[in-house]
Amino acid sequence: MDERLKKQLDFILEADKVKNIMRQTYLADGKRKENDAEHSWHLALMAVLLKEYAPEKVDLSKVIPMVLIHDLVEIDAGDTYAYDAVGGATQHTREEAAAQRIYGILPEDQGKWLYNLWEEFEAYETPEAKYAHMLDNSQPLFLNNATDGISWVEHGVKKSQIYTRNRRTGEGAPKIWEYMQELIDQHVEKGHVIDDMSKKE
Repeated sequence: MDERLKKQLDFILEADKVKNIMRQTYLADGKRKENDAEHSWHLALMAVLLKEYAPEKVDLSKVIPMVLIHDLVEIDAGDTYAYDAVGGATQHTREEAAAQRIYGILPEDQGKWLYNLWEEFEAYETPEAKYAHMLDNSQPLFLNNATDGISWVEHGVKKSQIYTRNRRTGEGAPKIWEYMQELIDQHVEKGHVIDDMSKKE
């Protein structure tokens, strides 16, 4: 077999492992939790449909591969739950090592391309990275809303935690962040999210 094709197929098979990385977010029907592959596919679909809400012009030919590959590092590093402070402390180090290995399976030009996309996503500076982060942060929130806050209730999530995680989400789509805030407030009222941000009398 051609060496280039072999490396590409090796990577494709390696990427299959992401289907086994389970997340803390439930599917919209609440019957089970989603895996990383399902999450990434959902983001790619959202990227196409919600582009009009990005405040800056975004290149979908960058955004779509960016969201499809951004969680491949979790094959080695595992999924770090959004509100896991302990896991978050070592997340970047674990994921950097994973990125070097996993994207390194590919032919050098493609490996470098995907590694650079991953780094761009992590840096959170370009319009494409900001838009991709908005998708990555809003998708689990929309699923939490669909499931009546199951995951938030399970983990005792506080409003301040959601706001801290989403402190820059508005940069990727202000209108969507406004809608997300409305949903958060609804779940605070329902008792699914702990309100630790209201002023005490």
